[in-house]
Amino acid sequence: MPIRARGTRLTYRSLVVAAVAALMTVLLSPAGAQGAARPPENSAQQSGPLESRPVYSYENAVRESVWVDTGLDGDGNGKSDRVAVDVVRPREPALQGRKIPVIMDASPYYSCCGRGNESQLKTYDADGRPVQFPLYYDNYFVPRGYAFVAVDLAGTNRSDGCIDVGGRSDVQSAKAVIDWLNGRARGYTTRTGGDRATAGWSNGRTGMIGKSYDGTIANGVAATGVDGLRTIVPISAISSWYDYYFAQGAPLYNSGPDWLSDYVESPEARGRCAAVQQQLVDEAPRTGDLTKLWSDRDYVKDARKVRASVFAVHGMQDLNVRAKHLGQWWDALADQGVERKIWLSQTGHVDPFDYRRAEWVDTLHRWFDHYLLGYDNGIDREPMADIERHPDQWSTDRVWPPRTTHTTTVRPGSGSAPGVGTLALKPARPGAGETFTDDPAQSETEWAADLDRTTGDKAGFRTAPLTRDLRLSGSSTVTVTATPTTSTAHLSAVLVDIGPDTVRDYGSSGEGITTLDDRTCWGASTTGDSSCFKDTRADTVTVDLTVISRGWADLGTYASAGHGRPLTPGRAYTITIDLAATDHVVPAGHRLALIVAGTDRDLIDPPDSEPSLTLDLARTSAKLPFVGGAGAFVRATAGSAPATATPRAVHSEGVAPPRPAHRIPGGSRS
Repeated sequence: MPIRARGTRLTYRSLVVAAVAALMTVLLSPAGAQGAARPPENSAQQSGPLESRPVYSYENAVRESVWVDTGLDGDGNGKSDRVAVDVVRPREPALQGRKIPVIMDASPYYSCCGRGNESQLKTYDADGRPVQFPLYYDNYFVPRGYAFVAVDLAGTNRSDGCIDVGGRSDVQSAKAVIDWLNGRARGYTTRTGGDRATAGWSNGRTGMIGKSYDGTIANGVAATGVDGLRTIVPISAISSWYDYYFAQGAPLYNSGPDWLSDYVESPEARGRCAAVQQQLVDEAPRTGDLTKLWSDRDYVKDARKVRASVFAVHGMQDLNVRAKHLGQWWDALADQGVERKIWLSQTGHVDPFDYRRAEWVDTLHRWFDHYLLGYDNGIDREPMADIERHPDQWSTDRVWPPRTTHTTTVRPGSGSAPGVGTLALKPARPGAGETFTDDPAQSETEWAADLDRTTGDKAGFRTAPLTRDLRLSGSSTVTVTATPTTSTAHLSAVLVDIGPDTVRDYGSSGEGITTLDDRTCWGASTTGDSSCFKDTRADTVTVDLTVISRGWADLGTYASAGHGRPLTPGRAYTITIDLAATDHVVPAGHRLALIVAGTDRDLIDPPDSEPSLTLDLARTSAKLPFVGGAGAFVRATAGSAPATATPRAVHSEGVAPPRPAHRIPGGSRS
């Protein structure tokens, strides 16, 4: 539970006496052999305490900076780049000859943009020694026998080199530090000097954590298979940078990686990294072609190299780092048998510290204790998945997706009015079709709100009100056969739960949370580094419909996902659109809907033209991951739902997605 902030100030002597007394209590007890000081290495025979304890002084911890040689020369100045590594670690273990593990957050945001809900930056004293480490990882874990290491990616803050947006330089910035912690790389006491710094205090076992860009680096480093990385905790993290900027060729933003690089680089780096900036322009064309630059930044293809366990966290309504990143990474890790755990929330791009704080800190504590300290605390045998069903209401699953999940093909059919069709297992009759015209002014929310009305901008297909709950768990695809009237066309496919609910307002500025003025404290504090953070609560909204999942594509990539080509007006093309991973229960009385349309306003950029597209319904289908498979769908759509459960079939409202001009993988919008 959180510790409320107190005004008491402890002296150095009282801290040392308290720490020694607590440490002796642990060491002298029968269970003390398994305490924070000397844990076993995943011993199945463990007896004793199941968690590390705050027995070390945070105020008197060692705070130091080291510059680690990456072995790269990203800025082309003829010298190997050094990245700045700020370290805070308990003083006592090294004095007693014991080595400790490391929790690492490698980030480009420590000086430009800040970390966490309060945009905290690193701070230093007059001599350049680190004072404030953003977030709570240091405050909470250092007293429990961990070191915390905050790495400035190359080209940011106090590091040499250039940021390259998920490429070799970014990944090597953190991998080199893990090598240094294990005695395989060189570190220095200054940025330019020759005095060596070693990590003799480290046992080499490292866990990486971070939200968004930081979690992305954790994914990238894990995909190298580096020795010493025991676990990663990627929160709302990218798994393939191409999929951050494009959805099967359709641009997601009006900018590319060069904009992000310029945004996060230090002023000094901007002056010496022009060549890297230009490379990010030249090798990442806005056509959406899959170039070598993008394949080099695809961590999914290297999932076979991952040796670390993975605790993945993602918002199912994250429209910054969209949940497709989570789905494809999770599936690739599952194929390789990687040990893993997952939390899925109803939020947008939000850290679990800000929507489920007490449970999160406790779970993370046990996760790191198990994988870095070796405690047999059972977390690896607990249910794999925690899923937010309603705001602040969670369920668990032993395995995710559940073993009874089976992909089921459902098919759209013509209805009683144009653009208002059915969704069932039975294929549409040959020749059945629906036509719509791309309207870039319309969005998924407006399409869903008008599901039961004929509009010229979409084709909608829905079940009757369900007689039983129907759960989707995992990733979906929609295969569309469409005939365009112009040489360019974009497609959107959206799954919707039509029915009333109260959900987190992921379209608000807090993306599902409201930040309060009260603070709670998570660990120890110093004058320059407080462990106290603003509380939050769920920001909710009552809706008549909920978008479950969505996906987009440039129809011109029908033949190759990595290369678009002009379309021939009047010719039919077939393309399969990947939808984001989700886990959602459509309640009895609600309807499940599939919408196919053109440009999804604010979520993809429009094509050069505004085509009309005619769907061949007999050759259009969706593969959906139903828990219980086709049988569950049949049972849920059989018979008639109670009349009182039927949602209103008129214009209704859902959550409108946020409308930023730019996004960065970290939560800031401008």
